[in-house]
Amino acid sequence: MLRGLATVTICAQDVPAAVAWYSEVFGIKPYFEREVDGKVAYVEFRVGDYEHEFGIMDAKFSPSDRDQPGGAIVYWHVDDVHAEFDRLIELGAKVYMPVIERGPGFVPASVVDPFGNILGIMYNRHYLEILG
Repeated sequence: MLRGLATVTICAQDVPAAVAWYSEVFGIKPYFEREVDGKVAYVEFRVGDYEHEFGIMDAKFSPSDRDQPGGAIVYWHVDDVHAEFDRLIELGAKVYMPVIERGPGFVPASVVDPFGNILGIMYNRHYLEILG
């Protein structure tokens, strides 16, 4: 049985640059770092109300090659989708899916980070009901 999100891991060819970018996005520094051959190969942040783990892995360890954004989209709850979407674009992300109301209390959007990963954000009333 799936019990909850454990860790979301993205890939980046330049891990230090990705760490700097996501540190700005999250407003925190990673709590864990692992080196391989003297270079940072993996870091983890603890993010949000439940301190979900968000990892950044050196792309050379990725199980697949890709030349365009892809994979599953993980949506992170935000209180103001429009403001957060605009902030991510200002930080250098590119539009993947603009803000679209999908129903009362469900408003998703997504961007492609500077490292080719899709980052989803969403106002989700169900998240707030569970949090409450």
